Amino acid sequence: MRSVESAPVLTPEALTATATAIAAVQEPDGAIPWYPGGHTDPWDHLECAMALDLGGLVDAADAAWAWLRRNQRADGSWATSHVAGAVKEDFADSNQCAYVATAAWHRWLLTGDRAFAAGIWPVVRRALDLVVDMQAPSGQIWWARGSDGVDYPESLLTGCSSTLHSLRCGMALAALVGEVPPAWERATGALHHALVAHPEYFAPRDRWSMDWYYPVIGGVLRRSAGRARLAARWDDFVVDGLGIRCVDDEPWVTGAETCELAIALHLVGETAAAAKLVADMQHLRHDDGGYWTGWQFANRTFWPVERSTWTAAAVILAADTLAGGVTETLFRGDDLPAGLHRPLVRRADAGAGADRSRGEARPPQQRPASDSDPLGAPGSASPAAPEGGPVPATAATAAMAATGPACGCQSVDAA
Repeated sequence: MRSVESAPVLTPEALTATATAIAAVQEPDGAIPWYPGGHTDPWDHLECAMALDLGGLVDAADAAWAWLRRNQRADGSWATSHVAGAVKEDFADSNQCAYVATAAWHRWLLTGDRAFAAGIWPVVRRALDLVVDMQAPSGQIWWARGSDGVDYPESLLTGCSSTLHSLRCGMALAALVGEVPPAWERATGALHHALVAHPEYFAPRDRWSMDWYYPVIGGVLRRSAGRARLAARWDDFVVDGLGIRCVDDEPWVTGAETCELAIALHLVGETAAAAKLVADMQHLRHDDGGYWTGWQFANRTFWPVERSTWTAAAVILAADTLAGGVTETLFRGDDLPAGLHRPLVRRADAGAGADRSRGEARPPQQRPASDSDPLGAPGSASPAAPEGGPVPATAATAAMAATGPACGCQSVDAA
């Protein structure tokens, strides 16, 4: 068994126990749900597969990849959630679909297995072709596509930042197998430009910590720009000795977000602060090596009452990053293709106003919590639950979809 590379705050034995706790939740068909009896989504399933590989649990990771292959649909997508082998929500989330490229590249970096790379390439190609097809004319990528093939015209900063990195991983995998789809290069450049230059293209979700740090993990901002972004809202989210808040207005720290921020900090050279955060969130650790999802520090209770597999996976990925393992190489992305910096050209079959988006936007599910909510004031919404229902697309969104880039930029070269 390969020893898990660890940061000073966790021993290899502790991290191996954490990987084993993830594997204990895996279902017979290979799916890795959030917790026993919970739902499986492609993004968190893949994050867990990455952690299993780092923990040396190769058979469990192989089973996770086999599940992913079996459940990919003809259009390249996966249903957003499965429960006990059946589809629960059938729409496709663009970031969830794109993440297969990140996970595949992680496995290649870890194993150097060319047979795996060649075998997973058709899966990755179908997925990223779908994601690129969900790109708006102005460069951002719509967050979801319904079972009717129509997109929800809302774009998310966190999801698009993650997708940017996945596209770059996909292009690296394509180069490895000798094929680079030109559409991906153009799409990557256009998305990068939208993320750097046009915050107005993305739904305002400043309440969520993920929108704060994910542009750094996704490679949108690095070096001094990344450090400045993380410094700007440090006091809004970081709770000394506990971790970071999932949302800025609730007394609730969450382990996965804390570990993801640690990865972002390490990528901009703030490794001591990153290691402290991973140490601070160890109060969420269970005796079996798993981790509670979060801690409501006003009420002093674990909430939700679950030990989520993806929180355990985030701990392992953060530890490997801080130790200089392949996860650091993955997210630093120094050798990943950057994409082509030129204006995005509309698809030939899309006349004015003829993109695939519908006239309403559905807010995303950002790791929704349990129905009960002990976190906030009476009547408050669960902090991790979707905010509201379908809402009309704004006039600006509709105009953007119909006319293409309105910024007047002559290229998508990001400053």
